[in-house]
Amino acid sequence: MDASMWVAKTGLTAQSTRLSVISNNLANVSTVGFKKDRAIFEDLIYQNIVQPGGQTDANSESPTGLMLGTGTRVVGTEKLHMQGSMMSTENSLDVAIAGDGYFAIEQGDGSTAYTRDGSFKLSAEGQMVTSGGQVLIPAILIPADASSLTIGRDGIVTAELQAGAGAVQVGQLEVSRFVNNSGLQPLGRNLYKTTAASGEPVVGIPGEAGVGSLMQGTLEASNVNVVEEMVNMIEAQRAYEINSKAISAADGMLRFLNNNL
Repeated sequence: MDASMWVAKTGLTAQSTRLSVISNNLANVSTVGFKKDRAIFEDLIYQNIVQPGGQTDANSESPTGLMLGTGTRVVGTEKLHMQGSMMSTENSLDVAIAGDGYFAIEQGDGSTAYTRDGSFKLSAEGQMVTSGGQVLIPAILIPADASSLTIGRDGIVTAELQAGAGAVQVGQLEVSRFVNNSGLQPLGRNLYKTTAASGEPVVGIPGEAGVGSLMQGTLEASNVNVVEEMVNMIEAQRAYEINSKAISAADGMLRFLNNNL
């Protein structure tokens, strides 16, 4: 295969992957707590035909050399954990983290996952759980005779009991932080798990030591900017078209040689 065709083919593959990333961002524009991704590109190895600084004759050196690139590839994707906008819901079980941190969730197999989605519900036993039914860590049990629920910015959960029985503190919400948020592995269902790149979680009280504070009756929206993603999509489409034209041009040049030599 002609070298130019192979180079353009790597561009087609890379832009197709980038478009998949952009499509996933747009698909999750309404997903609570979703963090957008971006594709990271790198150039491939170069054919070093003439070394920069190499001797061109007895008294001269090549100032730039002659090196031909072999294309590009997507080397990784990165989650951008910027704060999403806050949506007021007036639901006492909806909680958003204003700042850094994640809620810890116990999965069905006993492992711990982490989420920014604070749209909590109550189980049949009165425990605070995610929309998927996973139990919050530490567990918060709401009394059956609670008439209202208050969650402070520091994570203290207080239930107002019926019949004027007063208020009782039922638990403390905690928030986990990571050295490298982008190193967390997305699992789907708005959940992440730790990896060697993310580091181990540092559990703290909301509002203290760099941990984000809590906002009751609020949810964090996706941080996807639709206009930005549409611009990125058009850019990826145009880059894909240009690479396909490069393949057509190389094919035309080879056809010319075959027909005229």
